[in-house]
Amino acid sequence: MYFYYERFGVIMNEKLLHTPEGVRDIYNSECGAKLMLQNNLHHVLEHYGFQDIQTPTFEFFDIFSHERGTVPSKDMYKFFDREGNTLVLRPDITPSIARCIAKYYREETLPIRLCYIGNTFINNTSYQGKLKEVTQLGAELINDGSIEADAEMLALTVDCLLKSGLEEFQLEIGNVQIFRALIEEAGFTEQDEVSKLRVLIENKNMFGVEEMLSAKDMSEELKKILLQLPELFGSLDILEYAKGMIKNSRALEAIERLEKLYNILSIYGYERYISFDLGMLSKYNYYTGIIFKAYTYKTGEAIATGGRYDNLVGQFGKEAPAIGLAIVIDQLMAALSRQNLLKKPEAQNTLILYKEELRKEAIILAVNFRNDGINTLLLKAEDDKSQEDYLTYAKRMGFGGILYFETSQEIKVIEAATGNVQIANVEELIKR
Repeated sequence: MYFYYERFGVIMNEKLLHTPEGVRDIYNSECGAKLMLQNNLHHVLEHYGFQDIQTPTFEFFDIFSHERGTVPSKDMYKFFDREGNTLVLRPDITPSIARCIAKYYREETLPIRLCYIGNTFINNTSYQGKLKEVTQLGAELINDGSIEADAEMLALTVDCLLKSGLEEFQLEIGNVQIFRALIEEAGFTEQDEVSKLRVLIENKNMFGVEEMLSAKDMSEELKKILLQLPELFGSLDILEYAKGMIKNSRALEAIERLEKLYNILSIYGYERYISFDLGMLSKYNYYTGIIFKAYTYKTGEAIATGGRYDNLVGQFGKEAPAIGLAIVIDQLMAALSRQNLLKKPEAQNTLILYKEELRKEAIILAVNFRNDGINTLLLKAEDDKSQEDYLTYAKRMGFGGILYFETSQEIKVIEAATGNVQIANVEELIKR
Protein backbone atom coordinates (compact mmCIF):
# COMPACT_ATOMS: atom_id res chain seq x y z
CA MET A 1 0.00 0.00 0.00
CA TYR A 2 1.33 3.47 -0.88
CA PHE A 3 0.43 7.00 0.14
CA TYR A 4 1.55 10.46 -0.96
CA TYR A 5 3.47 12.62 1.46
CA GLU A 6 2.53 15.81 -0.35
CA ARG A 7 4.75 18.27 1.50
CA PHE A 8 7.89 16.69 0.06
CA GLY A 9 6.30 15.33 -3.08
CA VAL A 10 7.59 11.81 -2.57
CA ILE A 11 5.93 8.44 -2.47
CA MET A 12 6.60 6.36 0.60
CA ASN A 13 5.80 2.77 1.25
CA GLU A 14 3.51 2.69 4.29
CA LYS A 15 5.01 -0.65 5.25
CA LEU A 16 8.30 1.06 6.06
CA LEU A 17 6.64 2.83 8.99
CA HIS A 18 6.10 -0.50 10.73
CA THR A 19 8.60 -2.80 12.41
CA PRO A 20 9.05 -6.46 11.46
CA GLU A 21 7.03 -8.98 13.44
CA GLY A 22 8.53 -9.70 16.85
CA VAL A 23 10.25 -6.34 17.40
CA ARG A 24 8.86 -3.00 18.55
CA ASP A 25 9.67 0.65 19.15
CA ILE A 26 9.97 1.86 22.73
CA TYR A 27 9.66 5.61 23.18
CA ASN A 28 8.56 8.50 25.41
CA SER A 29 7.57 7.58 28.96
CA GLU A 30 7.87 3.83 28.36
CA CYS A 31 11.47 4.21 27.22
CA GLY A 32 12.20 6.42 30.22
CA ALA A 33 10.66 3.84 32.55
CA LYS A 34 12.72 1.07 30.96
CA LEU A 35 16.00 2.98 31.33
CA MET A 36 15.18 3.85 34.94
CA LEU A 37 14.38 0.20 35.71
CA GLN A 38 17.64 -0.95 34.11
CA ASN A 39 19.64 1.63 36.07
CA ASN A 40 18.00 0.65 39.37
CA LEU A 41 18.71 -3.05 38.80
CA HIS A 42 22.25 -2.30 37.65
CA HIS A 43 22.91 -0.57 40.98
CA VAL A 44 21.91 -3.81 42.75
CA LEU A 45 24.47 -5.74 40.68
CA GLU A 46 27.11 -3.14 41.55
CA HIS A 47 26.30 -3.49 45.25
CA TYR A 48 27.12 -7.20 44.95
CA GLY A 49 30.50 -6.37 43.42
CA PHE A 50 29.79 -7.17 39.76
CA GLN A 51 31.70 -5.30 37.07
CA ASP A 52 30.38 -4.45 33.61
CA ILE A 53 31.30 -6.21 30.40
CA GLN A 54 30.02 -5.64 26.85
CA THR A 55 30.15 -8.33 24.20
CA PRO A 56 29.37 -7.96 20.45
CA THR A 57 25.79 -8.05 19.22
CA PHE A 58 26.85 -10.62 16.61
CA GLU A 59 29.50 -13.32 16.80
CA PHE A 60 30.68 -16.42 14.97
CA PHE A 61 28.00 -19.09 14.69
CA ASP A 62 30.19 -21.64 16.49
CA ILE A 63 29.97 -19.62 19.73
CA PHE A 64 26.30 -20.61 19.92
CA SER A 65 26.38 -23.92 18.08
CA HIS A 66 24.30 -26.92 19.14
CA GLU A 67 27.32 -28.49 20.82
CA ARG A 68 27.45 -25.55 23.26
CA GLY A 69 23.93 -26.39 24.42
CA THR A 70 22.30 -23.12 23.34
CA VAL A 71 19.26 -22.52 21.13
CA PRO A 72 18.69 -24.56 17.92
CA SER A 73 20.26 -23.27 14.72
CA LYS A 74 16.83 -22.67 13.14
CA ASP A 75 16.04 -20.15 15.89
CA MET A 76 19.08 -17.97 15.15
CA TYR A 77 19.39 -14.99 12.81
CA LYS A 78 22.32 -15.94 10.56
CA PHE A 79 24.27 -13.99 7.95
CA PHE A 80 27.75 -13.96 6.36
CA ASP A 81 30.75 -11.65 6.47
CA ARG A 82 33.01 -10.82 3.50
CA GLU A 83 35.15 -13.91 4.11
CA GLY A 84 32.15 -16.23 4.10
CA ASN A 85 32.10 -16.89 7.86
CA THR A 86 28.67 -17.59 9.31
CA LEU A 87 27.71 -14.98 11.89
CA VAL A 88 24.66 -14.80 14.16
CA LEU A 89 22.88 -12.17 16.18
CA ARG A 90 23.43 -13.41 19.71
CA PRO A 91 20.51 -15.54 20.93
CA ASP A 92 22.08 -15.80 24.38
CA ILE A 93 24.75 -13.75 26.16
CA THR A 94 26.17 -16.41 28.50
CA PRO A 95 28.27 -18.20 25.82
CA SER A 96 29.78 -14.83 24.86
CA ILE A 97 30.75 -14.23 28.49
CA ALA A 98 32.25 -17.74 28.64
CA ARG A 99 34.35 -16.93 25.58
CA CYS A 100 35.57 -13.70 27.20
CA ILE A 101 36.49 -15.49 30.42
CA ALA A 102 38.61 -18.02 28.54
CA LYS A 103 40.29 -15.22 26.57
CA TYR A 104 40.88 -12.47 29.14
CA TYR A 105 40.87 -14.31 32.48
CA ARG A 106 42.63 -17.53 31.54
CA GLU A 107 45.05 -17.44 34.48
CA GLU A 108 42.63 -16.12 37.10
CA THR A 109 41.71 -18.72 39.72
CA LEU A 110 39.73 -16.60 42.19
CA PRO A 111 36.10 -15.59 41.62
CA ILE A 112 35.22 -13.30 38.70
CA ARG A 113 32.01 -11.24 38.81
CA LEU A 114 30.75 -9.78 35.53
CA CYS A 115 27.43 -8.14 34.65
CA TYR A 116 25.83 -6.83 31.47
CA ILE A 117 22.82 -5.21 29.84
CA GLY A 118 22.14 -6.20 26.24
CA ASN A 119 19.63 -7.42 23.68
CA THR A 120 19.25 -11.00 22.49
CA PHE A 121 17.64 -12.16 19.26
CA ILE A 122 15.69 -15.41 18.79
CA ASN A 123 13.83 -16.16 15.57
CA ASN A 124 10.72 -17.67 17.16
CA THR A 125 7.87 -18.81 14.98
CA SER A 126 5.30 -16.08 14.43
CA TYR A 127 2.58 -18.24 15.97
CA GLN A 128 4.22 -18.05 19.41
CA GLY A 129 3.48 -14.34 19.69
CA LYS A 130 6.76 -13.65 21.51
CA LEU A 131 9.18 -10.79 21.06
CA LYS A 132 12.14 -11.77 18.93
CA GLU A 133 14.36 -9.08 20.42
CA VAL A 134 14.44 -8.71 24.20
CA THR A 135 16.62 -6.86 26.67
CA GLN A 136 18.42 -8.84 29.35
CA LEU A 137 20.21 -7.62 32.44
CA GLY A 138 22.41 -10.36 33.82
CA ALA A 139 25.29 -11.38 36.03
CA GLU A 140 27.82 -14.21 35.84
CA LEU A 141 29.89 -15.55 38.76
CA ILE A 142 32.82 -17.58 37.47
CA ASN A 143 35.52 -19.63 39.25
CA ASP A 144 33.23 -20.46 42.17
CA GLY A 145 31.49 -23.83 42.29
CA SER A 146 30.33 -23.53 45.90
CA ILE A 147 26.80 -23.69 47.19
CA GLU A 148 27.43 -20.26 48.69
CA ALA A 149 27.81 -18.95 45.13
CA ASP A 150 24.49 -20.56 44.20
CA ALA A 151 22.80 -18.87 47.15
CA GLU A 152 24.36 -15.50 46.39
CA MET A 153 23.06 -15.50 42.83
CA LEU A 154 19.58 -16.46 43.97
CA ALA A 155 19.64 -13.75 46.65
CA LEU A 156 20.80 -11.29 43.99
CA THR A 157 17.83 -12.29 41.80
CA VAL A 158 15.41 -11.71 44.69
CA ASP A 159 17.00 -8.33 45.47
CA CYS A 160 16.72 -7.25 41.83
CA LEU A 161 13.03 -8.16 41.68
CA LEU A 162 12.34 -6.37 44.95
CA LYS A 163 14.21 -3.31 43.70
CA SER A 164 12.08 -3.31 40.55
CA GLY A 165 9.01 -2.74 42.71
CA LEU A 166 7.54 -6.25 42.56
CA GLU A 167 5.79 -7.28 45.76
CA GLU A 168 4.63 -10.81 44.93
CA PHE A 169 6.78 -13.27 43.00
CA GLN A 170 8.17 -16.77 43.31
CA LEU A 171 11.63 -18.08 42.55
CA GLU A 172 11.32 -21.72 41.47
CA ILE A 173 14.49 -23.79 41.82
CA GLY A 174 15.40 -27.15 40.34
CA ASN A 175 18.52 -29.18 39.64
CA VAL A 176 19.19 -30.67 36.20
CA GLN A 177 21.16 -33.51 37.76
CA ILE A 178 17.92 -35.07 39.03
CA PHE A 179 16.52 -35.51 35.52
CA ARG A 180 19.88 -36.50 34.04
CA ALA A 181 20.59 -39.11 36.70
CA LEU A 182 17.15 -40.70 36.37
CA ILE A 183 17.11 -40.89 32.56
CA GLU A 184 20.62 -42.33 32.58
CA GLU A 185 19.45 -45.01 35.00
CA ALA A 186 16.44 -45.60 32.74
CA GLY A 187 18.72 -46.30 29.79
CA PHE A 188 18.26 -43.13 27.74
CA THR A 189 21.65 -42.51 26.14
CA GLU A 190 20.84 -41.09 22.69
CA GLN A 191 20.64 -37.28 22.67
CA ASP A 192 17.63 -37.30 20.36
CA GLU A 193 15.78 -39.58 22.77
CA VAL A 194 16.64 -37.38 25.72
CA SER A 195 15.56 -34.25 23.86
CA LYS A 196 12.25 -35.83 22.89
CA LEU A 197 11.57 -36.94 26.46
CA ARG A 198 12.47 -33.47 27.74
CA VAL A 199 9.94 -31.86 25.38
CA LEU A 200 7.23 -34.33 26.40
CA ILE A 201 7.84 -33.62 30.10
CA GLU A 202 7.93 -29.83 29.51
CA ASN A 203 4.59 -30.07 27.68
CA LYS A 204 3.23 -32.38 30.38
CA ASN A 205 2.35 -34.94 27.71
CA MET A 206 2.23 -37.83 30.14
CA PHE A 207 0.84 -40.29 27.57
CA GLY A 208 3.88 -39.61 25.39
CA VAL A 209 6.20 -39.93 28.39
CA GLU A 210 4.65 -43.23 29.41
CA GLU A 211 4.97 -44.56 25.86
CA MET A 212 8.69 -43.72 25.76
CA LEU A 213 9.28 -45.22 29.19
CA SER A 214 7.52 -48.47 28.29
CA ALA A 215 10.06 -49.04 25.51
CA LYS A 216 12.88 -49.14 28.10
CA ASP A 217 13.76 -51.94 30.47
CA MET A 218 13.44 -50.35 33.90
CA SER A 219 11.84 -51.00 37.25
CA GLU A 220 8.26 -49.95 37.88
CA GLU A 221 9.54 -47.83 40.73
CA LEU A 222 11.81 -45.81 38.43
CA LYS A 223 9.05 -45.47 35.84
CA LYS A 224 6.72 -44.11 38.52
CA ILE A 225 9.29 -41.53 39.59
CA LEU A 226 9.85 -40.30 36.03
CA LEU A 227 6.10 -40.05 35.45
CA GLN A 228 5.69 -38.08 38.67
CA LEU A 229 8.65 -35.78 38.02
CA PRO A 230 6.55 -32.94 36.47
CA GLU A 231 4.36 -32.97 39.59
CA LEU A 232 7.18 -32.74 42.13
CA PHE A 233 7.01 -29.04 42.88
CA GLY A 234 6.18 -27.02 45.97
CA SER A 235 7.73 -25.98 49.25
CA LEU A 236 10.55 -27.57 51.24
CA ASP A 237 8.33 -30.58 52.00
CA ILE A 238 8.54 -31.73 48.39
CA LEU A 239 12.26 -32.36 48.81
CA GLU A 240 11.63 -34.68 51.74
CA TYR A 241 8.91 -36.47 49.80
CA ALA A 242 11.21 -36.95 46.78
CA LYS A 243 14.01 -38.30 48.98
CA GLY A 244 11.63 -41.01 50.18
CA MET A 245 10.90 -42.06 46.59
CA ILE A 246 14.25 -41.73 44.82
CA LYS A 247 17.06 -44.23 45.35
CA ASN A 248 19.49 -42.91 42.72
CA SER A 249 22.52 -41.58 44.64
CA ARG A 250 23.31 -38.83 42.12
CA ALA A 251 19.72 -37.56 42.14
CA LEU A 252 19.66 -37.68 45.95
CA GLU A 253 22.85 -35.65 46.10
CA ALA A 254 21.21 -33.01 43.87
CA ILE A 255 18.17 -32.87 46.17
CA GLU A 256 20.38 -32.54 49.24
CA ARG A 257 22.14 -29.59 47.61
CA LEU A 258 18.74 -27.91 47.22
CA GLU A 259 18.09 -28.44 50.93
CA LYS A 260 21.41 -26.84 51.86
CA LEU A 261 20.68 -24.01 49.47
CA TYR A 262 17.36 -23.34 51.20
CA ASN A 263 19.11 -23.15 54.56
CA ILE A 264 21.52 -20.49 53.29
CA LEU A 265 18.70 -18.49 51.67
CA SER A 266 16.93 -18.59 55.02
CA ILE A 267 19.84 -16.62 56.46
CA TYR A 268 19.16 -13.97 53.80
CA GLY A 269 15.52 -14.00 54.95
CA TYR A 270 14.16 -14.93 51.52
CA GLU A 271 12.30 -18.18 52.32
CA ARG A 272 8.91 -16.74 51.31
CA TYR A 273 10.09 -16.26 47.73
CA ILE A 274 11.50 -19.78 47.31
CA SER A 275 9.83 -22.93 45.96
CA PHE A 276 11.16 -26.06 44.27
CA ASP A 277 10.41 -27.80 40.99
CA LEU A 278 12.27 -31.11 40.65
CA GLY A 279 11.02 -31.58 37.11
CA MET A 280 12.28 -28.19 35.94
CA LEU A 281 14.06 -28.35 32.61
CA SER A 282 15.71 -25.76 30.40
CA LYS A 283 16.11 -25.28 26.66
CA TYR A 284 19.80 -24.59 27.38
CA ASN A 285 21.67 -27.88 27.68
CA TYR A 286 24.81 -26.31 29.12
CA TYR A 287 23.34 -26.16 32.63
CA THR A 288 24.96 -28.67 34.98
CA GLY A 289 23.44 -28.02 38.43
CA ILE A 290 20.78 -25.79 39.90
CA ILE A 291 18.50 -23.93 37.53
CA PHE A 292 15.87 -21.37 38.43
CA LYS A 293 13.03 -19.28 37.02
CA ALA A 294 11.12 -16.40 38.59
CA TYR A 295 7.42 -15.83 38.00
CA THR A 296 4.87 -13.24 39.07
CA TYR A 297 1.24 -12.41 38.46
CA LYS A 298 -0.21 -11.37 35.09
CA THR A 299 2.53 -12.80 32.91
CA GLY A 300 2.92 -16.40 31.82
CA GLU A 301 6.59 -16.09 30.94
CA ALA A 302 9.52 -16.18 33.36
CA ILE A 303 10.78 -12.74 34.35
CA ALA A 304 14.18 -14.11 35.40
CA THR A 305 16.13 -17.27 34.62
CA GLY A 306 19.52 -18.73 35.42
CA GLY A 307 21.55 -21.66 36.56
CA ARG A 308 24.91 -23.31 37.05
CA TYR A 309 27.03 -24.16 33.98
CA ASP A 310 30.30 -25.72 35.11
CA ASN A 311 31.40 -27.04 31.71
CA LEU A 312 30.63 -24.21 29.29
CA VAL A 313 33.74 -22.08 29.90
CA GLY A 314 35.85 -25.22 29.49
CA GLN A 315 34.61 -25.54 25.89
CA PHE A 316 36.56 -22.35 25.17
CA GLY A 317 39.77 -23.54 26.84
CA LYS A 318 39.52 -22.69 30.54
CA GLU A 319 38.09 -25.09 33.11
CA ALA A 320 35.95 -22.97 35.41
CA PRO A 321 32.71 -23.56 37.32
CA ALA A 322 30.15 -20.79 36.84
CA ILE A 323 26.62 -19.67 37.61
CA GLY A 324 24.58 -16.90 36.02
CA LEU A 325 21.26 -15.10 36.06
CA ALA A 326 19.33 -13.04 33.53
CA ILE A 327 16.48 -10.63 34.24
CA VAL A 328 14.19 -10.39 31.18
CA ILE A 329 13.55 -6.64 31.27
CA ASP A 330 10.66 -6.67 28.77
CA GLN A 331 8.75 -9.36 30.67
CA LEU A 332 9.44 -7.67 33.98
CA MET A 333 8.16 -4.33 32.65
CA ALA A 334 5.00 -5.98 31.33
CA ALA A 335 4.35 -7.58 34.72
CA LEU A 336 4.99 -4.35 36.62
CA SER A 337 2.71 -2.42 34.28
CA ARG A 338 -0.14 -4.92 34.58
CA GLN A 339 0.20 -4.85 38.37
CA ASN A 340 0.25 -1.02 38.35
CA LEU A 341 3.73 -1.07 39.88
CA LEU A 342 5.81 0.31 37.01
CA LYS A 343 7.69 3.38 38.19
CA LYS A 344 7.97 6.17 35.65
CA PRO A 345 10.62 8.89 35.79
CA GLU A 346 9.54 12.30 36.99
CA ALA A 347 9.35 15.04 34.38
CA GLN A 348 12.68 16.86 34.58
CA ASN A 349 13.04 18.74 31.29
CA THR A 350 12.42 22.50 31.30
CA LEU A 351 11.27 24.25 28.12
CA ILE A 352 12.47 27.85 27.65
CA LEU A 353 10.10 29.55 25.23
CA TYR A 354 11.08 32.94 23.84
CA LYS A 355 10.19 35.54 21.27
CA GLU A 356 12.80 36.31 18.63
CA GLU A 357 13.76 39.68 20.13
CA LEU A 358 14.55 37.94 23.43
CA ARG A 359 16.80 35.24 21.92
CA LYS A 360 19.95 36.50 23.72
CA GLU A 361 18.36 36.44 27.18
CA ALA A 362 16.89 32.97 26.54
CA ILE A 363 20.23 31.51 25.42
CA ILE A 364 22.07 32.99 28.43
CA LEU A 365 19.48 31.50 30.79
CA ALA A 366 19.64 28.10 29.04
CA VAL A 367 23.45 28.03 29.27
CA ASN A 368 23.28 28.81 32.98
CA PHE A 369 20.67 26.11 33.59
CA ARG A 370 22.64 23.49 31.67
CA ASN A 371 25.83 24.37 33.54
CA ASP A 372 23.86 23.76 36.74
CA GLY A 373 22.84 20.30 35.47
CA ILE A 374 19.25 21.20 34.56
CA ASN A 375 17.81 19.60 31.42
CA THR A 376 16.85 22.58 29.27
CA LEU A 377 15.23 22.87 25.85
CA LEU A 378 15.19 26.11 23.82
CA LEU A 379 12.30 26.89 21.50
CA LYS A 380 11.41 30.08 19.66
CA ALA A 381 7.70 30.84 19.97
CA GLU A 382 5.69 30.92 16.77
CA ASP A 383 3.10 33.66 16.28
CA ASP A 384 0.36 31.21 15.31
CA LYS A 385 0.79 29.14 18.49
CA SER A 386 -0.83 30.07 21.81
CA GLN A 387 0.44 29.53 25.32
CA GLU A 388 -2.11 26.74 25.65
CA ASP A 389 -0.67 25.05 22.54
CA TYR A 390 2.78 24.99 24.13
CA LEU A 391 1.41 23.81 27.47
CA THR A 392 -0.30 20.88 25.72
CA TYR A 393 2.95 20.18 23.85
CA ALA A 394 4.90 20.18 27.15
CA LYS A 395 2.49 17.65 28.66
CA ARG A 396 2.67 15.51 25.52
CA MET A 397 6.46 15.46 25.57
CA GLY A 398 6.76 14.92 29.32
CA PHE A 399 8.33 18.28 30.22
CA GLY A 400 8.22 19.47 33.80
CA GLY A 401 7.43 23.07 32.96
CA ILE A 402 7.80 26.09 30.69
CA LEU A 403 9.74 29.31 31.20
CA TYR A 404 8.08 31.79 28.84
CA PHE A 405 10.04 34.97 28.05
CA GLU A 406 7.61 37.81 27.48
CA THR A 407 9.92 40.71 28.39
CA SER A 408 13.64 41.01 29.07
CA GLN A 409 12.92 41.46 32.78
CA GLU A 410 10.11 39.03 33.52
CA ILE A 411 9.39 35.42 32.68
CA LYS A 412 6.33 33.25 33.14
CA VAL A 413 6.98 30.01 35.06
CA ILE A 414 4.29 27.54 33.98
CA GLU A 415 3.97 24.13 35.67
CA ALA A 416 3.14 21.60 32.94
CA ALA A 417 1.11 19.20 35.09
CA THR A 418 -1.24 21.80 36.60
CA GLY A 419 -0.93 24.84 34.36
CA ASN A 420 -0.19 27.04 37.38
CA VAL A 421 1.60 30.27 36.48
CA GLN A 422 4.04 32.38 38.47
CA ILE A 423 6.06 35.43 37.45
CA ALA A 424 9.85 35.38 38.02
CA ASN A 425 12.61 37.93 37.56
CA VAL A 426 15.05 37.05 34.74
CA GLU A 427 18.16 38.34 36.53
CA GLU A 428 17.34 36.31 39.66
CA LEU A 429 16.92 33.15 37.59
CA ILE A 430 20.28 33.71 35.88
CA LYS A 431 22.07 34.35 39.20
CA ARG A 432 20.67 31.29 41.01
